[in-house]
Amino acid sequence: MERSEAHVTSGKISGLQVQQPLPRAVSPPRPSPLRKTILVAAIAAGIQFGWALQLSLLTPYVQLLGIPHKWASLIWLCGPVSGMVVQPIVGYYSDRCTSRFGRRRPFIASSVALVATAVVLIGFAADLGHLFGDSLDSEMKPRAIILFVIGFWILDVGNNMLQGPCRAFLADLSGNNQKRVRAANAFFSFFLAVGNVLGCAAGSYSKLHKIFPFTTTKACDIYCANLKSCFFFSIVLLITLTTIALTYVHERPWSPENGNSGDVGNEIEEEEEEAEEAGEPTPVPFFGEVVTALKELKRPMWVLLLVTCLNWIAWFPFLLFDTDWMGREVYGGQSEGDNPGLKKAYNSGVRAGALGLMLNSVVLGFTSLTVEVLARAVGGVKRLWGIVNFLLAICLAMTVLVTKLAESHRRYATVNGADVLLAPPGGIKAGALSIFAVLGIPIAITCSIPFALASIFSSTSGAGQGLSLGILNLAIVIPQMVVSVGAGPFDAIFGGGNMPAFVLGAVAAAASGIFALTMLPSPPPDVLVAKAAAASGFH
Repeated sequence: MERSEAHVTSGKISGLQVQQPLPRAVSPPRPSPLRKTILVAAIAAGIQFGWALQLSLLTPYVQLLGIPHKWASLIWLCGPVSGMVVQPIVGYYSDRCTSRFGRRRPFIASSVALVATAVVLIGFAADLGHLFGDSLDSEMKPRAIILFVIGFWILDVGNNMLQGPCRAFLADLSGNNQKRVRAANAFFSFFLAVGNVLGCAAGSYSKLHKIFPFTTTKACDIYCANLKSCFFFSIVLLITLTTIALTYVHERPWSPENGNSGDVGNEIEEEEEEAEEAGEPTPVPFFGEVVTALKELKRPMWVLLLVTCLNWIAWFPFLLFDTDWMGREVYGGQSEGDNPGLKKAYNSGVRAGALGLMLNSVVLGFTSLTVEVLARAVGGVKRLWGIVNFLLAICLAMTVLVTKLAESHRRYATVNGADVLLAPPGGIKAGALSIFAVLGIPIAITCSIPFALASIFSSTSGAGQGLSLGILNLAIVIPQMVVSVGAGPFDAIFGGGNMPAFVLGAVAAAASGIFALTMLPSPPPDVLVAKAAAASGFH
């Protein structure tokens, strides 16, 4: 974000109402050692392990609890709603936190505790629902669904509390060095891939529950027990990585009086008293800051928000229903009903989808480490983002071809006088898995470049890194809300299944690529960012 028509005069920002402590112009901070950046970025592996399990296992799981496919997407409304509120609030207050443990670390630690609580609640939803009165013979298990949704809300709040401060912490550690900012986000993207690989590998292994025999109960079958076991591993990984990072990478306490933030390098001085002495009103904290920040956005940040919004409209249908697509359209199975053969085919497809997500993550990891090289090869980060958005559009369009081929090659075998659905031919499975793998390239760019650009553009803004990234998150969660509310009914209008939402995603991806190439400005050189930051007072 950038402040328009704003400069520092007489200890206040001219043309703006001073609402909270604003930054003081100091010499540009030096980036912290790279090892600290890597340790903080590694927390992403723990975050994404849990997200990978959510994306690969929870949509089928909620349908097993009795929620119809067309309404399953509404469960995912929890994430964007909580993200729209939580990330800007957490970003705002983490910019101004005066804890003796630092600005970001208290938020990171408390969010891990929330995630651990949510994982237990989700994993034991079926058991607790049965304990409170759900019938094992009924397809609909209302008490388990309620507990699951509560746990899901807590999980999304915890994850949103965790991701924002982690990315802001990385930006703090990078100072105003654009190359270090991009490298930090590339490392974050790389560790997202590591977490994805671990999560998808765990999700695709059908015998993980044997490690924890107690997870299989009357109310929790093998599929449910595997989900519990996967989440146990995810929370252990997250707690371990977070503990290591927060123990080794310290922040000095910040206070408005001395503006000291230690090795993070950001200094903020208190301006509220001067605003009050000048007779200027002091708006409500956070909301006034967000409104002011949105009003003062300049064209580069608005275009970034537009491209990001279209980009995530394209991504969310596939991210929410990728494994469901494999089980339903590619393998021809059904998650509901009394036909065990169709349920078996559906579960086989879900496991194949988890394998596809693991391949996706491997490609994501390698691509994340080559973002700088790729950007130089194509002439800049905005060109790279535009190109991979067209690649995303092509891949989403190819899901239609794979689906039609799978339908035309559907095969059955007669076993004991009954028709049994067979797995799709090897070529069709390879085509579907290839789509998963190739999509690792655009998701690597999506998980790094927009956040790096937001940090770079915000260097000339009076808002801190936390609030800036929180506003960028609005361009992610609002599309997710639209997709979560509309995907199921939209698919139902065209006969059900996942294809209509995937086609709409392909159109949005192409539009995102066009705007990225034609409207998104290239980031300024490092020296210009440093001078602009000094002029605006933000470091």
